[in-house]
Amino acid sequence: MSLFDMTIKELQQQFNEKKLTVSDLIDHSYKQIDRTEDKVKAFVTLNEEDARNEAKKMDEQEVDPAKYPLFGMPLGIKDNIVTKGLRTTCSSQILSTLDDPLYDATVIQKLKAAGAINIGKLNMDEFAMGSSTENSSMQATRNPWNTDYVPGGSSGGSAASVAAGQVPFALGSDTGGSVRQPASYCGVVGMKPTYGRVSRFGLVAFASSLDQIGPITRTVEDNARILEVIAGHDEMDSTSAHLDVPKYTEELTGNVEGLKIAVPAEYLGEGVDEHVKLSVREALKTFEDLGATWEEVNLPHSKYAIATYYMIASSEASANLARFDGVRYGKRSENATNMVDMFKMSRSEGFGDEVKRRIMLGTFALSSGYYDAYYKKAQQVRTLIKQDFEKIFENYDIVVGPTAPTTAFKVGEQIDDPLTMYANDLLTIPVNLAGVPGISIPCGFHKENNMPIGLQIIGKHFDESTVYRAAHAYEQTKPYNDERPQLGGAE
Repeated sequence: MSLFDMTIKELQQQFNEKKLTVSDLIDHSYKQIDRTEDKVKAFVTLNEEDARNEAKKMDEQEVDPAKYPLFGMPLGIKDNIVTKGLRTTCSSQILSTLDDPLYDATVIQKLKAAGAINIGKLNMDEFAMGSSTENSSMQATRNPWNTDYVPGGSSGGSAASVAAGQVPFALGSDTGGSVRQPASYCGVVGMKPTYGRVSRFGLVAFASSLDQIGPITRTVEDNARILEVIAGHDEMDSTSAHLDVPKYTEELTGNVEGLKIAVPAEYLGEGVDEHVKLSVREALKTFEDLGATWEEVNLPHSKYAIATYYMIASSEASANLARFDGVRYGKRSENATNMVDMFKMSRSEGFGDEVKRRIMLGTFALSSGYYDAYYKKAQQVRTLIKQDFEKIFENYDIVVGPTAPTTAFKVGEQIDDPLTMYANDLLTIPVNLAGVPGISIPCGFHKENNMPIGLQIIGKHFDESTVYRAAHAYEQTKPYNDERPQLGGAE
């Protein structure tokens, strides 16, 4: 059995009982990486020397969960979250030379202060643009359940590393489902908090009004514990909310008696795999058995979500990525002979096809004569999508449905079909457009390919507590979290 089958609380109890040292745990992580990384390809940079040195220091300290809630815990970091002195590339060639960033992102500062140890940086779709981690310029990450399949994206490295038992938890970023969809594909737990709940300072921006950092774990309890640490207002991020952070772990009572669940008809409609629908309906029956009630509702504007998202996200990306020009940092073309060519060639050589595609789309949407027809219209539809959720939450506590319309697809199956690839985020994108929290938890396996299926639970703004309570209650009734891919420690 992998040590990472234990929760954070259980591992720290092992420290207290002198059955385990922090160095043992870090060693376990790197041994599992050595054993599985050639198949999974989750990490792009390892932090082994620093991690082992930090572990040795901690071996001499007393475990104090009140002061250090993540004491000695190994973690992986998605490679678009800045880490001081440790290479940060966004899995892009244009940042492949950024070996020594000057500061830590706010979430990294908080994790260090809580006692967590950074194992390394995780692979991703370049600049978080993709749904399969095949758009990385570094390598293609594979799904630990079956390496013929993708792990999802863009946080595919984060989800795959947790599923493969390389780390007990990881951080990802979610712009249109990039924490929840790979969590669904890899059979782990992934939370996208409310927009503004977690600081974005130090997160390399893709679409600033949509991006949010979130934790990926094996259990709901661990996920809640991580969010308690990384959430909160940050003066370095003007969009972070001035709100106290609840003790999410105290809400995990298992009691959902009287909880009112809304199930959008659109989330179980055309394009959603029948095996996925069946698993979701079985999950709803479980909630009924636990004392909750559910009713079918409508999110009438959700059919416009994909078009709205790609117009807004691409527009913001075209502005955010304008800074990568080969001048101040990052890769500069060696073939340019003048300044104009240097700009053109550095960006042409540094960005991959998907990033270029979105920059071009966004630049077009923001250009004179097209702004009102495309970008402004998309923002108006975004408001309608947000209002759909607000109307539902007047009468219901949570919204439940599938995380993704299908299970993971095979490597190479959709990479040349961008529109089909975009449709994988059909059910997660509305959550980002509305800014509400959503979590993906395992709810079964596809009966034909045996790949994991994810259940998505969506809550009101800043009501992650109810989302966690519902997710935890369901998790306690099902054995899915006890099942592991062979690469993840299963015998």
